Amino acid sequence: MTSRTTTPPPIPARIDLLRRHTVRTSTVRGHRIAFLDEGNGPPVILLHGLGGAMWHWEHQQDELSRAHRVLTPDMPGAGLSDKPDVDYAPAFLLDILRAFMDDQGIRRAAFIGNSLGAGLAIGMSVTHPDRVSALVLISGLPANVLDNMASPAYKHCIQTWLPRRLITWGLWSVGRWSARRILKEMLHDHTLITPLVAERAYRGRFRHGAVRAIYSQMAQLPTWETDFAPRLAHITHPTLLLWGAHDKVFPPTVGRELQDTIPGSTFQEIPHAGHAPQWEQPNTVNPAILQFLARHM
Repeated sequence: MTSRTTTPPPIPARIDLLRRHTVRTSTVRGHRIAFLDEGNGPPVILLHGLGGAMWHWEHQQDELSRAHRVLTPDMPGAGLSDKPDVDYAPAFLLDILRAFMDDQGIRRAAFIGNSLGAGLAIGMSVTHPDRVSALVLISGLPANVLDNMASPAYKHCIQTWLPRRLITWGLWSVGRWSARRILKEMLHDHTLITPLVAERAYRGRFRHGAVRAIYSQMAQLPTWETDFAPRLAHITHPTLLLWGAHDKVFPPTVGRELQDTIPGSTFQEIPHAGHAPQWEQPNTVNPAILQFLARHM
């Protein structure tokens, strides 16, 4: 793997979500990871999806941190973290995640992942099972991703053949429109897409280097299909599946099939929610997560 280094931008000391949070940093394998670290108790790590960032978990910080130490990283290539010019293969991201845990003195944690973040949580479960205590998989990640994907917009992005430079130029030229379109695919209640929310999505997805990282991760989906999806039935950790009833990316039937694949897993459909139910319906999602963690940690 080769990496071309450039001077990364500074990471701010604070970030304004529902309230102001202190942003911490950890240098892992030479890359800076920005993260939130709230509360005390059994550790929980929140993993955002493709093109996401820590703000996708803003409704979980206070609620979950009352009983847990909650770590919310921007993964490499996303949000405030470094965006090295590397192949964002699952092995790279899982190695970063394990090294991040080591750096923070965490031996085992519950992993809560949304969409592709759920795929990373699954990857940790099957490759480093001793580092995982429980899984909460929110709207992802199934086997046969493209076949199970209902969203034409998401599927088009994954299957695009255009050169990366042309894609990057196109996204910069229509970036805010594109960010709003993606939010409309993710969320059921479009009244939640305020100008502030749309601007956060735009800035997160179109920071320097972010587009390259997003498309690199999409290019790695065949690796997911060959190396991880066949091992879903081997997961032995307690697993809760939470799924938006109106998910346009992976419909609830996909979640039910995932429940049938993962032994002993439980499934809960979240009403009035799309692909990010933890952000759209936290009053339903947070109690479900806390009750599950209380039983299994």
